[in-house]
Amino acid sequence: MPADLVHLVRHGEVHNPDRVLYGRLPHFGLSDLGHRMAAASVSLLAGHPVTALYASPLQRAQESAAPWAEGFGLDVRTEPRIIEPTNRFEGKRMNGRTLSDPRNWHLLRNPRLPSWGEPFADIAARMLSAMTDARASVDSGEVVMVSHQLPIWMAHRALAGEPLHHDPRKRRCSLSSVTSFTWADGRFTETDYQQPSADLIAESTDLGAV
Repeated sequence: MPADLVHLVRHGEVHNPDRVLYGRLPHFGLSDLGHRMAAASVSLLAGHPVTALYASPLQRAQESAAPWAEGFGLDVRTEPRIIEPTNRFEGKRMNGRTLSDPRNWHLLRNPRLPSWGEPFADIAARMLSAMTDARASVDSGEVVMVSHQLPIWMAHRALAGEPLHHDPRKRRCSLSSVTSFTWADGRFTETDYQQPSADLIAESTDLGAV
């Protein structure tokens, strides 16, 4: 039998003193608080039969996966399909000045797609494909996949049958949160959402890329 559960874990807080939208930019690793968040998420599944661990290739996800690897004695399998989406606002501060600059208006012409980056439908498709393959990669147990806010939210909305376009301010996917799915009747069904770092988020100064 394949895995019983697939857990999508968001990375911890990133060291981002300039508060830019970092997207896929290199050299954005976890802050000290982010490392604490990552460790807290591991404690949530202590005693669970986690048999495989996957992570996005970006530094913050790889660092967030490290305590999972140590805690469960697993190697981190890098999975490109669960990476942060492309975003043409990378490196910019997402404030009124950026959004009101006429040079950026063409990027905002279709927020339902969205026109500033990878289409929501493509993000959802690659996430569900990666989850399906990860589930089948083991004979039993549970799989952890360390990813990013928007990919996890796209998996949630796709499986819930909700429109993929949304208000980014209303995503339910906090730092180091764990969203869990089981397989039933030929599809994934969400079973749980937990925030093991809820008490640490109040200390956070960087809430992640949009």
